[in-house]
Amino acid sequence: MSRQLNSLSVEFCLGKWPFVEQFFQDKNFGEMIDQPEAVLSDFLSSELLVELDAFISMMEEFLGTTEEEVHEITIYGGKAKDGSDEKVRELKVRSGEIVCIVGPTGSGKSRLLADIEWVARGDTPTERHVLVNGEVPGDKWRFSSEYKLVAQLSQNMNFVMDLTVEEFLALHAESRLVTNAEEKIQRIWNWANELAGEPFALDTPVTSLSGGQSRALMIADTAVLSSSPVVLIDEIENAGIDRQQALDILIQQEKIVLMATHDPILALMGDRRVIINNGAMVDVIEPSEKEKSNLDELRAIDSKMMNLRHRLRMGERLDNIAG
Repeated sequence: MSRQLNSLSVEFCLGKWPFVEQFFQDKNFGEMIDQPEAVLSDFLSSELLVELDAFISMMEEFLGTTEEEVHEITIYGGKAKDGSDEKVRELKVRSGEIVCIVGPTGSGKSRLLADIEWVARGDTPTERHVLVNGEVPGDKWRFSSEYKLVAQLSQNMNFVMDLTVEEFLALHAESRLVTNAEEKIQRIWNWANELAGEPFALDTPVTSLSGGQSRALMIADTAVLSSSPVVLIDEIENAGIDRQQALDILIQQEKIVLMATHDPILALMGDRRVIINNGAMVDVIEPSEKEKSNLDELRAIDSKMMNLRHRLRMGERLDNIAG
């Protein structure tokens, strides 16, 4: 198979390739449509997945919507701030993975994200090189608005346009020529409200959204409407949103996620973490079993803090913080 379909959700497939609904119906798997969170391998055998892959390719060619699938990026190490070689000489990140970038303030985390966004070819201060699917990327990944490799979610997200949430999402959907725009707008709004924990309406002006609401809206929007295969996140922990669910949403959409963070929960949620110091990648660490067990305890603490934050928002006193 040219695509790794087995781990994709039904919802993702219907959103990306609406015509697969007919394939499900023809193969007597129409019940899949009512189970959007299920993955394809729960219903389809390996033979049917191969057949589905061929069907998607045929339909994309017929409709003229064939896209270059990005399933992997590779970062080749360059130079540290002092001119020495980076210790990490090669870092591969695949779709569906979360790689966290950790290090002291000013260590170079944002520079690594910028190198990836620019699709560096040794022409940035670090002299790093970024490959797409193992190959030197063409200029389209740098200069074409149609083939934007990266969607970046920065620490500060402020809207300046005089639009409601619904109008903003409709404008983005129209620019992407998406099908089922109303359904996608509804899904983005629902997800954003779940992430933010501070509900807002579709007719809310985007300029009046809080920082957490803005970040939640853009994460949901990126997951559903953005065609960029790579998502770069800079310090999501300060957004006041449900971090676990935010990452789950992006991974469900088969995004490559790289995230600069100081948050131990996020760092341990990643598949790996890259250690940055002196402007260089100095190590790559996979979470140990002991760290994973600590994650459950950290999540319990975090859940308690989220509950206290909610109580404060509701005007409650915190004389009793137990439970």
